[in-house]
Amino acid sequence: MPSPRAKLKPGKPARSGATANAKPAAPPKAAARAKPAPAKAGKPVPSAGAILAQMKPLGRESYRKVMLNHGVEQPIWGVSIADMKKIQKRAGVKADYQLALDLFESGVYDAMYFAGLLADDPRMTRKDLQRWVAQASGALSEYTVPWVAAGSPHGRELALEWIESKRPDTVCAGWSTLSNLASVTPDGELDLAGLKALLQRVQKTIHAQPNRVRYVMNNFVIAMGCFCKPLTAAAEAAARAIGEVRVDMGGTACKVPDALEYIDKVRQRGTLGRKRDSCKC
Repeated sequence: MPSPRAKLKPGKPARSGATANAKPAAPPKAAARAKPAPAKAGKPVPSAGAILAQMKPLGRESYRKVMLNHGVEQPIWGVSIADMKKIQKRAGVKADYQLALDLFESGVYDAMYFAGLLADDPRMTRKDLQRWVAQASGALSEYTVPWVAAGSPHGRELALEWIESKRPDTVCAGWSTLSNLASVTPDGELDLAGLKALLQRVQKTIHAQPNRVRYVMNNFVIAMGCFCKPLTAAAEAAARAIGEVRVDMGGTACKVPDALEYIDKVRQRGTLGRKRDSCKC
């Protein structure tokens, strides 16, 4: 989810007293041209198999257990995001459409999460995203798939479709995609009236939703309040009406953020309405 040009010095003015018979100065010698450096061969993109072989030994049982408590499904090796980013840096890959697809298809949670970091979001098709959301659970539903969907041309359309699903993980992906879109899209390009209506829907229905859906709906209220300044007041009103949001966090130390407190902290920092450069982290 940044060369300066050399300034040309003006020529010196002619000295006073120069005569018309003065011998013209010899033209300056042309500067020797620097030989272009030989082009460096591009680093070959590693295969999904090669990436998987690097990832598997980095798994940690303690991290694996934490992620399982958060609803991630097996298989999972327990590779940290920091280790994934080290592999990405060594590989020299910022985004690769096919590699991301291949990693996601492995079915290993760690590789599927890594696929989201490597995905070439604008190239993702509607079919690609529908396939990903159908396979996603836990953090993949709430973070990976929404990140990529929000960076694709199909984010809003799919998000509105996904929140109507009967599958809770897909519903989570829909609300999280809407939150991510709000975090990176200028307010003038958002359907603010539609988002305000969705705030009212969250206010009325959040407490009747499944566990993790309540969590992402609460995050949606926070996102509208923090990233969309025209909706801050509406988000705060919704948060007051909603009150405490209870979510089973799987025996972990994670807590459900209080929407009103969160929005107010952002206000105190003076960053209400500031957009992100990227959803991914």
